[in-house]
Amino acid sequence: MDNDSSRIANDTSRETNRLAFFVGFLRYPQQVGSIIPSSRFLEQRILDAARLQEARLVVELGPGTGGTTRTFLRHLSPNAKLLTIELNAEFTDLLDQIDDERLINHQGSAENLATILADHKLGAPDVVISGIPFSTIPKSVGQDIIKSVRASLAPNGRFVAYQFRNEVANIARPIMGEPDSVLEMRNVPPMRVYRWQKPALNGNATA
Repeated sequence: MDNDSSRIANDTSRETNRLAFFVGFLRYPQQVGSIIPSSRFLEQRILDAARLQEARLVVELGPGTGGTTRTFLRHLSPNAKLLTIELNAEFTDLLDQIDDERLINHQGSAENLATILADHKLGAPDVVISGIPFSTIPKSVGQDIIKSVRASLAPNGRFVAYQFRNEVANIARPIMGEPDSVLEMRNVPPMRVYRWQKPALNGNATA
């Protein structure tokens, strides 16, 4: 595929994704954190925080219609795997249309991360990225998700969450400590990207 054809395909995919995302927001406002998908500027912030090129196994919680999923796949190494966990069956159907052998789609709840990893015979993830809107889900569910992420992450593994509000930080702080964070204004709405790093086996986390 030449550059012009590739650009047209990417533009078409992005517009299709925007429409599906908007429809999903109208139908399931508590499961979708924004009315439009993430901007490329926000995606770059997430990539910088996650350091995907170093990862062998990445988990994406709440991938929605798959815009960020496609971005992550473009930056993963050929031998890496990406597991998505999406609660919405319609969104999962859209994710199944992504043709990439590195991608594993699972419909279910992020609370069950450890069980889902085991079901797919996967080890501890190097990175968990979350687009779940923690401000619209019950606090107890959010706590269970964070606990599951912390227990499942590999030593020195990274948990990255991009959020409109700071509820994820309030929930995760007692469980995972103080996060690094950065605000990306070039997104609608502006989003903050949080990152936690699980300590290594010797108790020290590397930056």
